Amino acid sequence: MFETLVKTFVYALETYADLGLIFAVPFVWFGIQRVDSEAQGSGIGFRLLILPGVVAFWPMFLYRWRGGIVEPPIEKNSHRLSIKP
Repeated sequence: MFETLVKTFVYALETYADLGLIFAVPFVWFGIQRVDSEAQGSGIGFRLLILPGVVAFWPMFLYRWRGGIVEPPIEKNSHRLSIKP
């Protein structure tokens, strides 16, 4: 029983990682410029550096890419809220 549960979990994790890799490769080469303007003109080193993170968080990047969100959200914490523009 426990072994079946663990195998199912591992297969689900493997599927998630596989889908993330399938998504990450085209996103890193084509889509990152649309999501983050600072990434425009970046080299292969930067793209290889962000690849593991995109694989891990691919649902968030897919949502932002398809939704047309072009800039990262501004963090809202007490420090930023205390600064007056």
